[in-house]
Amino acid sequence: MANVTNNRPLSPHLQIYRFIPTMAMSIVHRITGAALYFGTLLVAAWLIAAASGEEHFNQVNWLFGSIIGQIVLLGYTWALLHHLLGGLRHIMWDLGYGFEKEFSTKLAKGNLIASIVLTVVVWAIVLIIR
Repeated sequence: MANVTNNRPLSPHLQIYRFIPTMAMSIVHRITGAALYFGTLLVAAWLIAAASGEEHFNQVNWLFGSIIGQIVLLGYTWALLHHLLGGLRHIMWDLGYGFEKEFSTKLAKGNLIASIVLTVVVWAIVLIIR
């Protein structure tokens, strides 16, 4: 009797794959999605504080206005925009477009660049309005 398991192809492992921009953006998309759960708790805390009165609202605004709070909000802004752009890329793939290797690589790199640029633009607008 033949051993059928010896004839099966091996499942590829991470050591076999070459690390490419599309793979990196897929991983970052998952990480930003998880980070957005934490960020949503911050938004909820801010809304609850606003509904709880001026004292609570001022405390949360002080926290978000601190250097640590500003760094967290900057990271949240980037994660939100990066995840949004990655989601649009996935919608495009769901519609059957953008599977060509060169194009998907450019799109992955563009996703990272665009998310950084958009984050800078959003923060610049906020600082100008402030």
